[in-house]
Amino acid sequence: MGIPLRLLLIEDSENDAALLLRELRRGDYDVQMQRVDEAPDLEAAFQKQSWDLIISDFSMPHFSGPDALRMLKSAGSEIPFIFVSGTIGEETAVAALREGAQDYLMKTNLKRLVPAVQRALQEAEDRKQRKKMEQQVQLLQKFEAIGKLAGGIAHDFNNVIGAILGWAEMGCTEEPPGTVSHDRFQKIRDQANWAARLTSQLLAFARRQRLQPLKTDLNNLVLEGVSLLRRVIGEHIEVRVVTAPDLRVVMIDPAQIEQVLMNLCLNARDAMPNGGRLIIETQNFEIDQEFCRVHSYARTGSFDLLSVSDTGVGMDAATAERVFEPFFTTKETGKGTGLGLATVYGIVKQHDGFIHLYSEPGKGTTFRIYLPASSGAAKPREPERGEQILKGTETILLAEDNEGLQEAAVEMLQKLGYCVVAASNGAEAVQIFTENPGKFDLIILDVVMPKVSGPEALSQMIAVRSDLRVIFSTGYTAEAASLNSLADQGASFLQKPYSMKNLGQAVRGSLDRPRIAFVPIAASEIHS
Repeated sequence: MGIPLRLLLIEDSENDAALLLRELRRGDYDVQMQRVDEAPDLEAAFQKQSWDLIISDFSMPHFSGPDALRMLKSAGSEIPFIFVSGTIGEETAVAALREGAQDYLMKTNLKRLVPAVQRALQEAEDRKQRKKMEQQVQLLQKFEAIGKLAGGIAHDFNNVIGAILGWAEMGCTEEPPGTVSHDRFQKIRDQANWAARLTSQLLAFARRQRLQPLKTDLNNLVLEGVSLLRRVIGEHIEVRVVTAPDLRVVMIDPAQIEQVLMNLCLNARDAMPNGGRLIIETQNFEIDQEFCRVHSYARTGSFDLLSVSDTGVGMDAATAERVFEPFFTTKETGKGTGLGLATVYGIVKQHDGFIHLYSEPGKGTTFRIYLPASSGAAKPREPERGEQILKGTETILLAEDNEGLQEAAVEMLQKLGYCVVAASNGAEAVQIFTENPGKFDLIILDVVMPKVSGPEALSQMIAVRSDLRVIFSTGYTAEAASLNSLADQGASFLQKPYSMKNLGQAVRGSLDRPRIAFVPIAASEIHS
């Protein structure tokens, strides 16, 4: 079977059309052809279907090739266009090329036809790939800009939400259950938690969440996740899971990839209101240079592929191009935040993976998630901590530049039984610590503060005393590259906004561990 070729032929002579068709078939093309010789027929054929190539006579009784070329170009056509004529001269041919034709040849020399078609089709494919790559680069730049904005907004919001959450939680503990005041504090806390989830999604899109990577069996994660999701997906949708028995482990944050799976499955459910099929698959996948040439967003290597497919309503190209933008949604007002797929995009990118979407209206949607494969055995996740709020009596130095959050954090720690000394910036924290370095059992440092940042403050403190217990409270991971080396040395991290329970667990967990002798931090790491 030959190479498929959808040919739109503008030609008034049936004999000449037959000669062209014969020559193309000799060149191993399996030609699907439609012949037209008037403008209305050309317009109808152009609208009827997509074409790989247009070949046109130059001069016809009722129409001309140049008119056809101008007509198609004005309609935005990028289909390669070749003139084949018995009368065209060199000057006219050059003018035709300037108008946008890819080539011209004489009917008396059709031996050039197949090479001309091959070149025109290859150039068209090259243009298509360049345009696709340019669009992907523009999209990445757009997402990067939106991500920076979203990350900055979420960071500021987290401080405000943290203060609201702290005061509401303390109000709930102080007011007897069943009272109007307790009910109001509970509602404030619920709304603060909802706002915290929104900022968490923004940070995920912006790739500023702190990951807790673990060698994970993706098959087990999928099977556990789907078992929990079946109830919310509904019985009207058939769920099929196909896992690769030899799947390699992946170094991922299991909670974050669970979020990816949940968002994709819930999106699929919403796309199938009248029922359908949801298919979740895993497989090993090797990406080579050829794959990267076709998919410019990819890179070579070994990957685990997670596919989520549905048989739902699908989407058109314009919608598919925007689905990963934060706050873009096709749902009715109030039915969605538009952050679900933005969160998916950010989490996958932060795991050094990539995502491919294929969808057609009425034919469903497939998301393909590529995560870098790892080696070795999967490790079990830490069990969930209980609801108990842990307390203590130790002395804590707290550095937080947001006044509202600092005040709430101090009171929460005091309610947990701790003695707290507060500082409003890193420089003040260093001064307080230096005056009595043996006084403090634990230091809590905001990462970003005026004058002296959290990592800088710790660097100055360990010059005085190196065996410290440290917690960094952070709005997002991009605040300092040195956080990774500090984590390796044993520093703990508390994600903003935090509740009294989260704060108590983080504090107690750090205090119950032995003191750590920190290695001095290089200035290049602190400021990178």
